[in-house]
Order: sequence, then C-alpha cells, then structure tokens
Amino acid sequence: MELLDGILRIESFLAVTIGIIVLFIGKRLNEKVGFLREFSIPEPVTGGLLFSLLFALIYVVSGFAVEFELRARDILLVYFFTTIGINASARDLLAGGRPLLILLAVTIVFMLAQNLTGIGIASLFDLPAAVGITGGTVSLIGGHGTTIAWAPSIAADYGIANAMEIGIASATFGLILASVMGGPIAKFLITRHQLAPAPQVAEEVQDIGLSETQKKSGIDHLDFLSAILAIHLCIIVGFLLNEVIADLGLKLPLFVTCLFAGILITNLIPRKLPTLSGMPWPTRTPAIALIADVSLGAFLAMSLMSMQLWTLVDLAGPIFAILAGQFVLAVSVTVFILFPLMGRNYDAAVVAAGFGGVSLGSTPTAMANMAAVTQRFGPSHRAFIIVPLVSAFFIDLVNALVIPFFLRTF
Repeated sequence: MELLDGILRIESFLAVTIGIIVLFIGKRLNEKVGFLREFSIPEPVTGGLLFSLLFALIYVVSGFAVEFELRARDILLVYFFTTIGINASARDLLAGGRPLLILLAVTIVFMLAQNLTGIGIASLFDLPAAVGITGGTVSLIGGHGTTIAWAPSIAADYGIANAMEIGIASATFGLILASVMGGPIAKFLITRHQLAPAPQVAEEVQDIGLSETQKKSGIDHLDFLSAILAIHLCIIVGFLLNEVIADLGLKLPLFVTCLFAGILITNLIPRKLPTLSGMPWPTRTPAIALIADVSLGAFLAMSLMSMQLWTLVDLAGPIFAILAGQFVLAVSVTVFILFPLMGRNYDAAVVAAGFGGVSLGSTPTAMANMAAVTQRFGPSHRAFIIVPLVSAFFIDLVNALVIPFFLRTF
C-alpha cells in the first residue's frame, strides 16, 4: 500500500483480500435484503457497488483517491473462462449452432442500433456524432478495453478532447446497469412463461456454483487439485495459441484463446484417458463449478469496487441521457426480439440475462448475470457456451468494423 500525491495505491495481494471481503459482504447483503435475491442480483455486484460508493465518499471527504493494482484480477478472468471451455461438450456446441447464429445476428443488429441511438441523443445536446459513437459500441458493448483503445484516435481525429473521459464514464455506468438488469429480465421471462430447465438437465452439475446437494457432499482435495491441473494445462495451450494468432496479425485477449483451448482439449481427449491424478478429465465436476464460482465472483467484485465514481460527475447530463436511451433499447431488444427468436424456452431466458449483461457491460458481467439466474432456477449449459463465444470473440471482430464505419459515415 502506497500513498503518493493524494492517491492511495493498493497493491495486488491486498486488492485480492479486499475483493474477497467485498464478495462476502455482497453475499450477506443478498441474504438479508429480499429484493436482491428476488431479482437475482449477483453477490459481487451488490458488494462491489457498495464499496465503490464507499471509496467515492472517502475521496469527497478526504481528497484521497483509492486505486487498486489489478493484475491478479485479470488472472482470475483467465481461470474463469478456462473452466467454461472445460465444461463445453461437442454435443452442446453442435446443438447450439442455430441459437449461436441467432444470437450473433441479433447482436450485430443491436450494435448498429446502439450507435444510432447514441448519435441521435448526442445531437439533442448539439454534440458531435463521435460523442454518440463513444457512448455507443465503443464504450458499452465494447467496454473499458475498447474505450481505451479508441478514445485517443477519436480525440485526435474528431476534436473530442474529453473522449477518454466520456468513454470511461459511459463504460462504467453501463457496467452498473448491465450488472443489475440481467437478473430481473430473466426472472420476468421465467415467471411469465413458467419456464424451467429440462428434468435431465436440472439434475446435472451447474456451470458455475454448487447445488445444495453438492455443497453437502463436499469436494475431496484431489478433486480440487485435478481441476486446477486441467485448468493450467488449458491455459498453457491457450497462451501458445494466443502467440500463434498474434503472429498471424490478429490480437485476441488471452481469456478467449484459453476458452478455445478448454473446448478443444475437452472434446479431443478420450473421457477414459488416465491422468496424473488418476481421475477422469474434470468436465462439469463440482470442483470445476466451485473454481468458476470463486474466480468470477472475485473478478467482478474487484472490478466494481475499483470504479472511481467521482471522476464521472462533470459528464453526468449527456451521459445519463445517452445511457437512458441505450438502456431502453437493450431491454426492448432482449425481451421482444432476442427471447422470441431464441425459442421462448428456459435457455432463451438465461441467454437474455447474459445479453442484458453484455449489451451495456462486459462478458464477465453477462456470465455473472447468468450464474445468478442458473444458481436459483437451474443449469443452462447451452447459454454458457454461446454467450461467451459471441460476446468474447465475435463482438470484438464486428466492433472493429462497425466503429470506423460510423465514424467515417457520420
């Protein structure tokens, strides 16, 4: 921990420790506050938002800004997506072909509408179209990473001096909206249409988190180590795959190639193949579900608690107007277009929760939304395959074409 020029910088080890505390506080609040459980608000979102408000209050009162070193957080993200890959079966991937294409098509159309919405609302404030695009797919469906990548060129080429601040503010508030909208949307759809997972699926291990039966049965230490070993093997392959892809001129986040590595290894090795631990490959085992739950929860708690809300006050007016329009658009597309096209079934409702997360936030937010829903209502393996494939891979590729098109056109 270091105090310098009014900034209290918290190093990685302490940041992880605080993140775990935030997660526990979020869990306790969800247990005590009924509407948080009722609308499937993820526990790390509850705790993370509370602590981000606390750190904002500390800044207002004392003038000290709290900053976190977040390298460990990013490692947790790699762990999480590797577990999703390990849980993927070829049967689910093949069965998810048509829904995957539908989700991709709806997402692309939504991205075009998101930029048009941002441009339209920005024009009401006599702001340039580039501001609306920055408050569109650059910051919302693109997230903080895309914002940081595009904001300097938008500032230089289109005269938007505060493009970075606008983008970061939009991405931050969008992340908050995305974190709280997915659960209520899924609950509304599940309740209204009386949906439930298929009986045989309901008895299976969840993708994230343990069922009550699994919690009572416990996990052997060798089960846990076997899962860790499998995850690390996939991460090594994912890292090598990332290097090869980078040499070909295509840069992907490490968690995406680790997701692919998990899928490939899981579906290429024989199920009966003996391992060093003497146990079968840990696809959909309680140990994998537990590691997924821990890594995603800690990642999201650290992401939300580290938001510097006090930096966003001066940009509140136009940004809130743009976000309000984007929120209405996201909810409308999710409920009235995506859900019917996906088949109006339980998997479609879980995908809707995920789309609610990624449409204004990020892939981890989408996964947390779906985790909160499935832990309450039951598993949806298909949703946990097609949503990250679209949101973590295809979106970045499409956005790389959509953003320059809109900037040149408008």
